[in-house]
Amino acid sequence: MDVVLRKLGKGARAVGGRLVRAPRKGSVVVIEFPDGMHEYVTTPVKRVLRIAGREIFYIETINSRYRLEVRGREAPAAEGTG
Repeated sequence: MDVVLRKLGKGARAVGGRLVRAPRKGSVVVIEFPDGMHEYVTTPVKRVLRIAGREIFYIETINSRYRLEVRGREAPAAEGTG
């Protein structure tokens, strides 16, 4: 799924790309850049909050806070074509 990850606070920057690893407590969040050759990896996640009814998540890691917005979901692959 296509997402935008924005670091909160001073010097905030946004990273857009494909979510490789979903935000879960204890694991890292991995965003693959559109070029397919680079990734953005966070420190381990401490807490994940979701805004009800929307595709927006607030993620707190060991040393940072982020806002994750889902921009588009990938269409499931067609099965049994042909």
